[in-house]
Amino acid sequence: MTPQPTSQILTLEDWIRRSLLFLILCWLTVAILFPIYQLVARSFQNSDGQWIGLLNYLEYFTTPSLSTSLLNSFQVAIASTFTSVSIGFICAYALTRTAIPGKGMFRMFFLLPISIPSVTHGIGLIYLFGNQGILTRGFFGFFQDRFGFDPSFNIQLYGFNGILLGDTLDCLPLAIIILTTALTIADARLYEAAQSLKTPNWRTFLQVTLPGIRYGLLSAILVCFIQAFTDFGVPIVVGGQFNVLATDVYKQVIGQQNFAMGATVSVLLVLPTLLVFVVNRIVEQRQIALVGAKVVPLKPKPNLFPDLVFFVFCGFISLVILSVLGTSIFASFVKVWYNLNDPRLLQFTLDNYNVNVAGSTGIEPFWNSIQLALYSAGFGTIVIFLTAYLVEKTPGWNQLRSFITFLSTLPNALPGMVVGLSYIFFFNLPSLILPFTDLSIPNPFNGIYTSIILLVIANVIHYHTVSFVTLSTALKQIDAEFEAIAASMRVPFYITLVRVTLPLCLPALSQTVVYLFVNSLRTVSALVFLYSAPGLLLATVAIVNLEDAGETAAAAAMSTLVVLTSLTIQGIYGLMTQRLINRSFGWMQ
Repeated sequence: MTPQPTSQILTLEDWIRRSLLFLILCWLTVAILFPIYQLVARSFQNSDGQWIGLLNYLEYFTTPSLSTSLLNSFQVAIASTFTSVSIGFICAYALTRTAIPGKGMFRMFFLLPISIPSVTHGIGLIYLFGNQGILTRGFFGFFQDRFGFDPSFNIQLYGFNGILLGDTLDCLPLAIIILTTALTIADARLYEAAQSLKTPNWRTFLQVTLPGIRYGLLSAILVCFIQAFTDFGVPIVVGGQFNVLATDVYKQVIGQQNFAMGATVSVLLVLPTLLVFVVNRIVEQRQIALVGAKVVPLKPKPNLFPDLVFFVFCGFISLVILSVLGTSIFASFVKVWYNLNDPRLLQFTLDNYNVNVAGSTGIEPFWNSIQLALYSAGFGTIVIFLTAYLVEKTPGWNQLRSFITFLSTLPNALPGMVVGLSYIFFFNLPSLILPFTDLSIPNPFNGIYTSIILLVIANVIHYHTVSFVTLSTALKQIDAEFEAIAASMRVPFYITLVRVTLPLCLPALSQTVVYLFVNSLRTVSALVFLYSAPGLLLATVAIVNLEDAGETAAAAAMSTLVVLTSLTIQGIYGLMTQRLINRSFGWMQ
């Protein structure tokens, strides 16, 4: 006789975990849903807070100076996506399908822009291609005076060209990471079959290689499009009169104090990214295993001429990346930029790092950014790990856990500008109106406005998705038998968490700490609206302000501090990672 199902009796531990899960839901609702609701609602109101329907959107599309920005954003995003994915594919192909030497070195150079604030790309481009740039001025007559050769050329940096170059550098590492992963997975038997059939290389590429990476290629296109479409750092530095949506939000809010129009532009900024986000999620879900257990790994064979071509191409791309970064760092130590044509007049100085040169704030914004990055990395890692743990390890409440997963991945579709502006609208409210009523209550979260707490929350939410996915993946790889055995032995779940789960997740946790620290240090878009409290000016925001004031050398100096700190942290992490893995997983060997 089949036993009848009995109702499950919830233990105290179950109630504790479900209570924590409910608190996580409240946290994500306050940090994501409420601010976004206020942002959208504000786009339907005038400057006095009165409901005006779609008039703000009508004004936007009937004002040529504003509506042009939408077309400009699509134009530069499509162009940047094409260039970054095209270059990224060639670089990824060289790293995975050729036998070129120095792959580790090239990989390090290709991923370097991830550690660099996007505003630094703009500053480096100014010193190379700006009106007084090294290449624009032909090395300031150095070759003309000595060799009678003038290598100068002007690319008209400020505008579309500058944004295209900067966004391509910014998106390139993302494309390379995704495409390298896609190209690494290949079955050598398919290529052996094509070779035995004497299939031309170009047809093998079209019929075997491209179909095998189609989902990875599409994912790279979508990710790069979102990055370029929402970028703020590059356009604000080298955009000139070529306005895009991200800079429009900044100008409407900071320049004109027109918060209603700023909210309207923000909604227009987030709609395409939200659509692309949904499409990307569908693409990720449709990905299937392309190789089986009997797969024969593809090992690239040396081929002199193709390897030489790919090696030269990778070397050129590495040189471009290093030139943009190196020029910015070099300029921060030069006293007079125009003396570069005569080495005898070239003088190095630290004055650009001095308070009297950098302005009244000095390098205080840098220390503020370090403090903020530490808080964001610490608090963010704890909260996001707890979220991932409760979602993956809490029995029952499947719908709630699915909804929390959705909220945890939603920030990936929210540009930093949107996060920052939505936080102004929600956390600056003195009172909240209860839904479907005319009653209002004091806003219990208003007290953290203009404090570093709000900046920490903004950073954690802005970079929530990648950290959540990383930690969730690590938790899914832990066999459920650990919890089952612990439960059968009446070991409390928190003991299992501390003694088993945490040690096994240490590599992912350390990766999350570094990811949150570096990105909190280099971000500007999410925080440019939120640093209004005295003494809370941040390094990347200071870079934008210094560049806007014409103090490019001081901006380069501040940028150098951020870059060197970021690279140092990642270098230390790289050295410690292997030791940490050996220590955590030594028992498995």
